[in-house]
Amino acid sequence: MRLVVAGVIERSDRRLLICQRRRSDTSPLKWEFPGGKVEAGESPEAALARELREELTVTLEKCAEMGRTHHKYAATPEELEIRFYAVAIQENEVTPKCFEQTVWVLPKELGNYDFLAANAQLIAQLATGRLKPADFLAGSPT
Repeated sequence: MRLVVAGVIERSDRRLLICQRRRSDTSPLKWEFPGGKVEAGESPEAALARELREELTVTLEKCAEMGRTHHKYAATPEELEIRFYAVAIQENEVTPKCFEQTVWVLPKELGNYDFLAANAQLIAQLATGRLKPADFLAGSPT
């Protein structure tokens, strides 16, 4: 089982950052939350901080786990455990390094985008307001 982390970054206007994979990536042009694989010896939170720095040139200030899912894509041999985190970053702007495009959307607009299959349950909960990243961060000490 491969551990993957993804960050749900919410601005003060309640918009969430979503990222579109490049045409040359696996699952080309699908939408996702930024993040990636946890390396050997790395905590999920450290991996998330590293991935956000590498992908968006931002500094993780605070994070809190929002949920987990298991998923197996046909193109990969191993099952993934994906941990989703509510994330606060220090910067007001992101500088994407490895995406086709990034956009800030309201939770109710998430259904308008073609997300990776593993994100489906989280997208539904965010879009309907059942999950709010700010609620998770409010109770998080780190």
